[in-house]
Amino acid sequence: MIDLKGRTALVTGGTMGVGHAIAKSLSEGGANVLLHGLVDDVAAREAVDSVKKLGGDCQLVTADLAGPTESAVGELFEAAMSAGGDIDILVSNAGTYRESDFLEIDYSTFERTMRLNVASHFFLIQKFSQHWVEQGTDGRVLLTGSINGRLAEQTHAAYDTSKGAVEAMVRTLCVSLAPRGIRVNGMAPGLVRTPLTAEALDGAGVTEWMKLHTPNQLVPGPEVCGPMAAFLVSDLASHIHGQMVLVDGGMSAWQQPDPPTA
Repeated sequence: MIDLKGRTALVTGGTMGVGHAIAKSLSEGGANVLLHGLVDDVAAREAVDSVKKLGGDCQLVTADLAGPTESAVGELFEAAMSAGGDIDILVSNAGTYRESDFLEIDYSTFERTMRLNVASHFFLIQKFSQHWVEQGTDGRVLLTGSINGRLAEQTHAAYDTSKGAVEAMVRTLCVSLAPRGIRVNGMAPGLVRTPLTAEALDGAGVTEWMKLHTPNQLVPGPEVCGPMAAFLVSDLASHIHGQMVLVDGGMSAWQQPDPPTA
């Protein structure tokens, strides 16, 4: 059983989707959890309550990580430290995507994607790592990547680029931080149904098409990601460093499926 008792985790983007599923698994393991969200609203409070029911304490902190990176990261770090100053697990999960043809992507969309999906991860991890090194804390970092970091889609050029950067970040931060007692890994979901993917999946025939391209023929909810995340930040994974673990039903292993038979 995964034991996270005595640990405190900050999960960015933790009020919905994959982040919320991760937070619930951490709480089931006994960790106290800080959920980061964009706003303090009814949905965010309900997310906090659902995590609390599973074991550990849970509080909400808010910040817009798509804003100017230095101020956004600083505000979130200070808010998190005030709410739970013994944080030793950072799940850097917040992210966004917008479908667009490459020829139509504008500077604003690209820059916003890179701020939220890359820069905020990089500098929030730096902020916590500086603190952990100063305090002698054995910090654990988990970044949420995506199968799009390895398999591209025509209408996701900015998103794919950002997730490729996240995978590289996992490796380079491992090399930088492992000698300082901080463990860095990543988890890359395949296609799971979340509020961000629901609209696309509900298009005519889309879910069936994606199941055809997934060896286990499933398009599950985000709950499939939580247990792996909890494992990677636990003591059971103490010798796992710098890895991006794909939770994708085998999609990344398959060159292409056989044509469907009548």
